[in-house]
Amino acid sequence: MAKGKLGRMFFGLVLSAGSAVGLTYLLRRMRRQARVELYFDDGSMLAINSKTSELSARLTSMADDLLRNAM
Repeated sequence: MAKGKLGRMFFGLVLSAGSAVGLTYLLRRMRRQARVELYFDDGSMLAINSKTSELSARLTSMADDLLRNAM
């Protein structure tokens, strides 16, 4: 009976560790993706990330500068 309880504890520990590693990976990946969202009067939105073109890279860097200066 102790063997089954130990196995469940080990499984829970491995599952918890895997979840923590996965969450850390996702949070780091999300943090690196800079993007600018443009909202228009008609309710539409355009999301631009820094990887799509040179113009979008410049736009996201300008937005980063504005946010840094505002804080």
